[in-house]
Amino acid sequence: MEAVTRDFFLFLSKNKTLNHLAQSRGSNFAAGKIIGGTDFASSIAYIKALNEQGLLVTVDHLGEFVDSPQVAAERTEECIETIRMIHREGLDSQVSLKMTSLGLDIDRELVIANMTRILDEAEKLDIMVTIDMEDVTRCEATLELFKQFKKQYKNVSTVLQAYLYRTEQDLKELSRLNPFLRLVKGAYKESPEHAYPDKADVDTNYMRLIEQSLLAGNYTAIASHDENMIEFTKAMQRKHKIPLEQFEFQMLYGMRTSLQHELVKQGYRVRVYVPYGMDWYGYFMRRLAERPANIAFAFKGMTKK
Repeated sequence: MEAVTRDFFLFLSKNKTLNHLAQSRGSNFAAGKIIGGTDFASSIAYIKALNEQGLLVTVDHLGEFVDSPQVAAERTEECIETIRMIHREGLDSQVSLKMTSLGLDIDRELVIANMTRILDEAEKLDIMVTIDMEDVTRCEATLELFKQFKKQYKNVSTVLQAYLYRTEQDLKELSRLNPFLRLVKGAYKESPEHAYPDKADVDTNYMRLIEQSLLAGNYTAIASHDENMIEFTKAMQRKHKIPLEQFEFQMLYGMRTSLQHELVKQGYRVRVYVPYGMDWYGYFMRRLAERPANIAFAFKGMTKK
């Protein structure tokens, strides 16, 4: 049933008609519930409210698979302005982005040039930029770009996906760079050739990666709503006396809000992933596909006053 549910929501995420309807009619409904707003400026008030509650933030301008150099340039400028606004507004926020939004599918030199401009500004203002992971066909290129940027910049991090067979080896290699890593289970539909098809195997690998990353001394973000993974991390911290400053939990805006607040009360760092932009529909469907329990959390969040 879980596989059927996953495939269903992934199918919906790619439906152009539904995506268009969501953009034209549903953005205002989604704002403040599962996205910050349709642009960064409209998200600032929500970010400030989260910060006041002791929650850290990372923001992401939704939209990927850009196939126009002009659009990639526009996304680059928008990201630079977002970094500047975070600094001006005094927000406790980082930035997340996808390489395909900056032109990865167009030209390697283009994405390097665009990302270099972003990281130059992020380094100057001391704001972390996380390179989000995409599907397996772009994994190698994304990690190679991260390695290249990490040699030059302090404020750059990336994401590893537990459902891919390759990730354990990737983590070993990246640990040499003393990285900031976000660990996720993975949201794309991949073949058994590349990814664990069974949830139990993904969960086992996820716990293995958490342990491997923390014991390597990496700053690690455990990005999951799965309380089993959260409890596993807590147990790891106690057993190995890992400093609380070495890791954080990350969760999606509008989902598991009470758990986020409870973790903050317990003294843990919690960062909320706040997306913004018009392309919220595909993002939302992929989040529902990740884990059936997200469906209940999401609709509870969307119906709150």
